[in-house]
Amino acid sequence: MADKIFYITRGKLQELKKEYEELLDFEHKKALSQEMPKVFESEDLNPEFVSFQEDIGFLRARIDELKDILDHYELIKNPAKSVQNVVGIGAKVKIDVNGQRDEFMVVGTLEANPALGKISNESPVGKSLLGHKVGDEVEIPSPVKTMYKIKSIKYEIS
Repeated sequence: MADKIFYITRGKLQELKKEYEELLDFEHKKALSQEMPKVFESEDLNPEFVSFQEDIGFLRARIDELKDILDHYELIKNPAKSVQNVVGIGAKVKIDVNGQRDEFMVVGTLEANPALGKISNESPVGKSLLGHKVGDEVEIPSPVKTMYKIKSIKYEIS
């Protein structure tokens, strides 16, 4: 994940910071309060020790992942008025696909949730729409040729 920029909203940033702090606190309390199980039980590896090590490993992996995100994020903000006519991260886009209307917001990968109308800037649709304007027809790379016509672009980042 080195040098990857994570695009996130202010709300998501607060959520990630809170999770990071809570996990650090939990890890610290677990290390202080719980005695590590013995490595060996008779001649066999102690299953409690293995389970303890796995738990610590998963916890540490999530803490490291959050640290990486918090070290390499960029807040999604409303762009300058002069470029709000172009699809960028944070844009709410209304499109027409084969006569069907759809609307979604282009967000970073951490907040993408198509069921909630949020698509990633790294998804085929998100990546294809970036940099286009109202009226543009954009072909989405997929096995079936799909054309998206951009009907409107709006920025409402809080």
